[in-house]
Amino acid sequence: MGMHTGAHIVWDWNGTLFHDNDAVIGATNAAFAELGLEPITLEQYRALYCVPVPKFYERLMGRLPTDAEWEVMDATFHRHYTEHRVRCGLTEGAAELLAGWSSAGRSQSILSMYGHEELVPLVKGFGIETHFIRVDGRTGPSGGSKAEHMVRHLAALAGVEPARTVVIGDAADDAVAARHAGARAVLYTGGSHSRASLEGAGAPVVDTLAEAVAEAERLAA
Repeated sequence: MGMHTGAHIVWDWNGTLFHDNDAVIGATNAAFAELGLEPITLEQYRALYCVPVPKFYERLMGRLPTDAEWEVMDATFHRHYTEHRVRCGLTEGAAELLAGWSSAGRSQSILSMYGHEELVPLVKGFGIETHFIRVDGRTGPSGGSKAEHMVRHLAALAGVEPARTVVIGDAADDAVAARHAGARAVLYTGGSHSRASLEGAGAPVVDTLAEAVAEAERLAA
């Protein structure tokens, strides 16, 4: 505890605490099939993925999807993701890291762009909800950036200073959102982005969640 008591971690969910790469690829390829696009591999996905998500589709299609195409692809993705996610679990070591951070008297929360109504029961289903002072999922349309959500999330956390807060996520957008809210970020290579695509985000890049927590402790000290 001691000097670190005020440190706070904002965890990303998909691709960070929740190891859902297989579900994401399966659902993405189902969405692509709706428009006659070729399936992609996990390596291709991690090299090209970006937010807002329509920009990711533009990288693959050579143009932005139309509003009608986006609606079809988004609905298809979420339908298939829900089917695939039941076979996914927490990232290795995540539960122990969450318990350790809490037992040291430090706070943590989740901010995800996954729908709030789906996120909350999923977190509860893993029995880890007691480790978080707040769990926020997306409540508006999908496809946007996390930055404004991060500002609202931190504003809702009593006693948490952005300057003592570290966002841990698997996407370059997590670093953008952290900076936008006055916080720091640590980026994890096990999710949606390759190391190469994360290294340009201006935040430390690590290969395990244990390294991420150690780095967060150092940054927030």
